[in-house]
Amino acid sequence: MLFNKVAIIGIGLIGSSLARVLKRNELCREVVVFDTNPDYMRKAVELKIADAYAPSAAEASKGADLVVLSTPVGVYGKLAEEIMPVLKPGAIITDVGSIKKFAIEQILPHIPPQSGVIYIPGHPVAGTEKSGPEAGFYELFEGRWCILTPVENTPQDALQKVAEMWKSAKMRIDFMSPEHHDKVMAAVSHLPHLIAFSIVGTVADLEGYEQQEIIKYSASGFRDFTRIAGSDPTMWRDILLNNKTTILELIQRFVEDLIALERNIRWDEGDKLFELFARNRKIRKEVIEAKQDDPEILKLFQPGRKEDNKLAK
Repeated sequence: MLFNKVAIIGIGLIGSSLARVLKRNELCREVVVFDTNPDYMRKAVELKIADAYAPSAAEASKGADLVVLSTPVGVYGKLAEEIMPVLKPGAIITDVGSIKKFAIEQILPHIPPQSGVIYIPGHPVAGTEKSGPEAGFYELFEGRWCILTPVENTPQDALQKVAEMWKSAKMRIDFMSPEHHDKVMAAVSHLPHLIAFSIVGTVADLEGYEQQEIIKYSASGFRDFTRIAGSDPTMWRDILLNNKTTILELIQRFVEDLIALERNIRWDEGDKLFELFARNRKIRKEVIEAKQDDPEILKLFQPGRKEDNKLAK
């Protein structure tokens, strides 16, 4: 058993999936949750993925060995300030945010060096467009990467505990600097989401196209973009605004590539189009070979599945 008490602040997809791992793998004695949505908290207890819920983040964090911030990154600073006075020496704070430099800047100033509280920034690179405690599932993290970006002078035993928690969820662990992490995530996650939000909006607003037809015939490329664009708007607003320098650089690069693609089409440069498509197809194959794409598995884990019934017994 890694921890006595774990507090999870934010019991959405990631928080509730982690709670399932903690309970099923017996990694702690008690899971206490707090969420600004009271229905989420009640549902977490009802599903027995949490032992109790608290009226505030501070109440949930009292006496905790580990506090997991699983909220939109924009409130990290406020939460750190709120929970810090109730944390005991040796307590660990970790987070699951998709941007690490901003997370560190928000959280670390609220942790006095003499407090004995340890902050270990983390990012489990996993998820779906779903949200809420019912959307989570035990297998969400399997085979995925968890990136840890420890700050200076992080105690190795605390770092090992956090790593072991994610390993128990069958994640692979990697370590990066916060800056490098944010550049990688901007390329593989943030920019694709931004493009999806834009494309769905563009298609939906096209003149001469009936909204019903767009929905009716969306069992093609548009459908896949709507899945990504269906992600939590608060979370993605905070990510894009707080990793803006890197994202703006990538947007400029994307616009340049899109203009080049437009030119290829305009001037019937089929050889260049074929070369691009072939290269992209190879990348897709490599993603599949790396086992970072398994949509058929995700379809098995929907609200009301047998896994939650087992936990609720």
